[in-house]
Amino acid sequence: MTNLKKDFHGFLAQTSKTPVSLEIISAKGLWLKDVKGKKYLDLISGIAVSNLGHGNPEVIKAIKKQADRHTHIMVYGEYIQSKQVQFAKKICSLMPKNLNSVYFVNSGSEAVEGALKLAKRFTGRTEIISFKNAYHGSTHGALSVMGDEVLKIPFRPLLPDVRILPYNDIAELKNITEKTACVIIEPIQGEGGTIVPSTEFLKALEKQCKKTKTLLILDEIQTGFGRTGKLFALEHFGVIPDIITIGKAMGGGLPLGGFVANRKIMQTLSDNPPLGHITTFGGHPLCCAAGLAALEVLLKDKFHKQAEKKEKLFRTLLKHPAIKEIRGKGLMMAIELNNEKLCKNVIDKCLKKGIIVDWFLFCPTAMRIAPPLIIKEKEIKHACSVIVSAIKEITSNK
Repeated sequence: MTNLKKDFHGFLAQTSKTPVSLEIISAKGLWLKDVKGKKYLDLISGIAVSNLGHGNPEVIKAIKKQADRHTHIMVYGEYIQSKQVQFAKKICSLMPKNLNSVYFVNSGSEAVEGALKLAKRFTGRTEIISFKNAYHGSTHGALSVMGDEVLKIPFRPLLPDVRILPYNDIAELKNITEKTACVIIEPIQGEGGTIVPSTEFLKALEKQCKKTKTLLILDEIQTGFGRTGKLFALEHFGVIPDIITIGKAMGGGLPLGGFVANRKIMQTLSDNPPLGHITTFGGHPLCCAAGLAALEVLLKDKFHKQAEKKEKLFRTLLKHPAIKEIRGKGLMMAIELNNEKLCKNVIDKCLKKGIIVDWFLFCPTAMRIAPPLIIKEKEIKHACSVIVSAIKEITSNK
């Protein structure tokens, strides 16, 4: 064990008892390299973060240029900082017209916290509705709307007045009433195992929210910025929310999140009381510079428009009797094996073979496939060959 690995376990707080503990010294494009020089093909993008791969030169250039100008100078919202303004304007230009005001925060969880507060403040209501197997973050408010009791029970009491409905069940939408402040939903569930709902369900949800004057929050933290083959997953379904939460790939590899709403709604956070929502580092100039550069590269090179073709190649090549289903859209996929032990063993075997895949919090029987959007055909072929080989080795040893 290296001294660094020893100190990692000795001084750094752990999120599980068995962290992967790869000691990575560099990352470029789709490849990570560890301290021994072994290379790993990244098929999870740091969990849907590195959409342009690692170390994109335009993003690095933007970070360095902004660092030469200034880093943090004041808490969010008080000083005019060019990269914040430019990035907010660019984001709004790509959203439905009603979404024209951005509040920058530091992460996806914080974006959810801000969105929930905004909905309660604007409507004057308290009830919040989310869905079974939803994942919206781990802070208290975000945890409250998580759709899994195992992770929630140890931390109760959480937010009151939260109701969990089954996902993709139109009949249950009648539970959204004039008492409901907001409904928060992932347009494609991530940690539930990449579950794609029907367009009819999301359109019915939108209709019921309008009928009851409930705010609809779309959580696009994982699906946003090209992951599913569209800039935002809402484009697949033709649904227009009142609030959208964004994060992960938003910062071009740096920590950044945000929630976007109509200015009329957003302004309720600035008065009665003033500073109704506040963050010190939200919209950090380095992160906004990186995020703006990453978005401009994505739009220029149109990597998101290649995602559907790459998805089809994955689906064509990932063939084995143990693979029961492949779910998802674009480069947000789940390989369903219907067997938790098999899934874990295949993930471990892939790692030994230099391929990084992962599991899902609420679907341990499936493997996550979410590579950087820049992945090429030869890398897809290599990755699929290794995955199928790993499945064969594990199943043949039974």
